[in-house]
Parts: sequence; C-alpha cells; structure tokens
Amino acid sequence: MSDLNEYLAEKRAALLKRKARDPKTLAVETISARATAEGRSGIRHIRIRDHHIISDSPPDFAGYNLGPASPEIFLGSLSSCLTHIFLIHAADLQVPLSRLEVEVKADVDQRGGKVAGFEEVPFFPFNIRYTVEIDSSAGKADVDALYHAVETWCPVLNLIKNPQPIEGTLVYTHISQ
Repeated sequence: MSDLNEYLAEKRAALLKRKARDPKTLAVETISARATAEGRSGIRHIRIRDHHIISDSPPDFAGYNLGPASPEIFLGSLSSCLTHIFLIHAADLQVPLSRLEVEVKADVDQRGGKVAGFEEVPFFPFNIRYTVEIDSSAGKADVDALYHAVETWCPVLNLIKNPQPIEGTLVYTHISQ
C-alpha cells in the first residue's frame, strides 16, 4: 500500500487553487443534515447531500445495532474532521506523511443525571480526547507545527471547544385518529 504523500501532492494543488480564489466571490453557505426515524425499527436515516448514514442504538436501548449511535457518529465526525485538517495542513506545510490515524474517545456514564448520587455526572459524552498517530520523515518541529495548525483550524474541534448557540423550532402536525 502506498503512503499518503501522492495524495498530499494532489491535496496541495487543490489547496493552492482554493487559496487563489477571489475572496469577493466567497459567501456564507448553509450546510444541512436531515434524519428521519423508520417505523418498527426506530433506526435513523441521516441524509447529508447525496450521502446516507444509518444510525441505530445497541440492543440494550431497543436498537438492532445496525449502525453507530448518535454519540458515536459525533466522535466519528470529530475524528474525520481532525484527519482531514491534518491532511490539508500537511499538504500546505509540505509535511510528508506515510501514515495518519486519529482515534477519538469519550466517556459515557449511563447513571449520569438519572441515578441518585449521580445528578452532577453528565448524561452526554464527556472527557473527549483524541490521539493522532503519524509516520513522517519530517522533523519534530515540522510535525509540531502541523499539530498546532490542526488545533487552530479544525472546525469540528473548535465547535466543541467554542460552543455556538443552537436554536430549535418545533413544527407540529396533529393527526386525528
């Protein structure tokens, strides 16, 4: 199997082309994801652009284990984003990479907020952390600069570190029986 350096050359060419765009032609874009629940199984179909992800729960939560649960998809999103930003900045900084792997972990305490004595324990994933494994012929200073760039510019990582307000809207349709 080849290393990542051929891909990084393609990534660098695309990045240079992207950087050359006239800033006046750029605008705010709205991105979206939509999930629907399927009858009987309760699995969630997530649609993003032309892509489809199935989300499900493990059997102990009335699921069929047909896909990752939402918190796992969240961790997958963070690991994917970190990996992509490492690739972008490796291409930009010309840091050669033979291998790149990012693992994201979080703790989940099912007692959190629900069991007496655990009211202060989060019911959501916490203690989120990631480990990056890189094989590179670059020096430590170059790899450290790459890591710093990723920490600065990874959108999903920064969204977690700098939460944004979220506004919800309920659209209710009453179905008479």
